[in-house]
Amino acid sequence: MVEKTITLENISLIDFLGTENQNIKQLAAAFPSSKIISRGNEIKIQGQTPEITKIHEILSSLIDHYHKFGKITHNSVNRYLSPDPFTEEDVIVTSPDVIVYGSKGGIIKAKTPNQKKLVDLVENHDLVFALGPAGTGKTYISVAMAVRALKNKEVRKIIISRPVVEAGENLGFLPGDMKEKVDPYLRPIYDALEDMIPMEKLKYYQENKIIEIAPLAYMRGRTLSNAFVLLDEAQNTTPAQIKMFLTRMGPTSKVMINGDRSQIDLPRHQRSGLMDALHTLRDVKGIGFIEMQPEDVMRHRLVRDIVDAYSKADDERLAARLEAEAAEEGKPVAVNGRKKKV
Repeated sequence: MVEKTITLENISLIDFLGTENQNIKQLAAAFPSSKIISRGNEIKIQGQTPEITKIHEILSSLIDHYHKFGKITHNSVNRYLSPDPFTEEDVIVTSPDVIVYGSKGGIIKAKTPNQKKLVDLVENHDLVFALGPAGTGKTYISVAMAVRALKNKEVRKIIISRPVVEAGENLGFLPGDMKEKVDPYLRPIYDALEDMIPMEKLKYYQENKIIEIAPLAYMRGRTLSNAFVLLDEAQNTTPAQIKMFLTRMGPTSKVMINGDRSQIDLPRHQRSGLMDALHTLRDVKGIGFIEMQPEDVMRHRLVRDIVDAYSKADDERLAARLEAEAAEEGKPVAVNGRKKKV
């Protein structure tokens, strides 16, 4: 009798083995002449050489499947036990619409024309600016593209950053170490990553600096090479900060900058670095730009209406301000498409 051992590293045992080891029991039932023993993060196979080799191959395939999809199901085991492993799942896997598979096996893909355009821009440009209101998928699609690049070994690491700026309120002193102080600002990034990468693997990636999530201030002095780099909430950067970030770009980097021009939380006198960069870089070739629209909002239907309402109110305030300034200077001002003397 021959024995082989497989060690499960960076794998959630419940997601791989199944409840009460159902996946392993299913595999063992297909090979009654051999013994498959699961103990902790080790699986021992005992039996004759030809059968053990086959079981080892299936378990290795299941491990690869887990790292790709985040879990093993009854159907997954059947797929690798079947003499013809081509199933409907393969059709989904090869679908060009899929960006990445979530940690629970769900499909993450672009859902609107602008989201698809964003995916295309990231694939074809090393630097992309994505603007748009809340809920249009800028952050989520960006993180999904970063995870895909990492899984496809197109990059060696993911670096995600946000400026630490309070959203219209003064939180005062925050307890804890630096990580505990800044984590609340980075929570949306963690939420997106946890949707796409199993918790144990995400923890491993972070501990080994394969995925870094840090405040923008931590980027100074670095050269970010062979990495997918994302700057989120860029409307809250200063011109100096965004210039610093852009000049970190290494020769093998892919960089995304996301922002929402309607949610600038900087002091009134401070110019937004994102708005400054859009003006300064508008004619630079090789940079992708996209403006997401209210129809791209994928949250509750009311969010789209809220975005529309605030946008109209902003336009009305701007028109009123321009009219008031023109009145002071005695210049003609456009009202409902016609110029009149004030």
